[in-house]
Amino acid sequence: MLRGFALDANKLRERELDADDRLAQLQSLCWIDLQDPTEEERLWVEQCHPQALPEADEVDEIESSARYFIEGRDIHVHSLFLTQSEGRYNTTTVAFTLAPERLLSFHDADLADFRLIRLRARRGWIETSNPLQLLTTIFTQKVDNLADQLEDLHTELEEIGHEVLESQSSGSHAQALDRLARLEDSNGKIRLCLMDTQRSISFLMRHIRNQAEEQDACREILRDLDTLMSHATFMFEKINFLMDAALGFINIRQNQIIKTFSIAAVVFLPPTLVASIYGMNFAHMPELQWSAGYPFALSAMLVSGIAPYLFFKHKGWL
Repeated sequence: MLRGFALDANKLRERELDADDRLAQLQSLCWIDLQDPTEEERLWVEQCHPQALPEADEVDEIESSARYFIEGRDIHVHSLFLTQSEGRYNTTTVAFTLAPERLLSFHDADLADFRLIRLRARRGWIETSNPLQLLTTIFTQKVDNLADQLEDLHTELEEIGHEVLESQSSGSHAQALDRLARLEDSNGKIRLCLMDTQRSISFLMRHIRNQAEEQDACREILRDLDTLMSHATFMFEKINFLMDAALGFINIRQNQIIKTFSIAAVVFLPPTLVASIYGMNFAHMPELQWSAGYPFALSAMLVSGIAPYLFFKHKGWL
């Protein structure tokens, strides 16, 4: 899908592209956004701006030289954005090409950040005078969205923390472990996006030294990123603490169960011994013809069972 945006009185506006004069319209746009484009759409953009679009297999390369580079007058920045699918966070790479006259973006998924940018553009809320300001606006929106996601994770983490530290059920602790594992994965994806954005902004700042206003905007973004990175690190540590606590409570609960069985086995061992002795069928046994033998054996089993229990109680083992 190809979307075009133009500047109208320093406000970003989305433009419908006419199939009859598409090339001329593309050349007048400030931002060309391609989401999973067709070959025909790629061809239109490449006619307008040759060599601007990366190949699909080049977008996800992780080495720095493939993600941040200069090609002629164009600045190329490949940045990770957060996506959500079936309740889980994932990351996808957006390839930006910043040219003097326009910004191009290439990505596979429909991102929440881009949907919000389009909504704000329809309402005339995005003021920008050049493609560089637009790119910093997109990164600002990205950081704001990551901050919101961190806040949501922190709220859920507080709820899980109360469950882990206050619940006495091993079943609830097991469920908390599942939720904590999911939160740890989500926090890791957000932290990865934050780190990648830091690298993107730092690279961008090195190549826009003459743009004072945009430099200030980038520095503001970096300050926000530093704060969010600290918060993500705090959440990572708290998640690990709660996971250790949940595992500890599960182990304590299991140890209590094993302790109960162990004490029960010890308590019933002496009565079993008494019953085994008087259950032997030898012809010559002194108590075999004793009329009080049966109640005596029962009494001996009862006393031998109660005595270990009282001993454990006295020692404080119960």
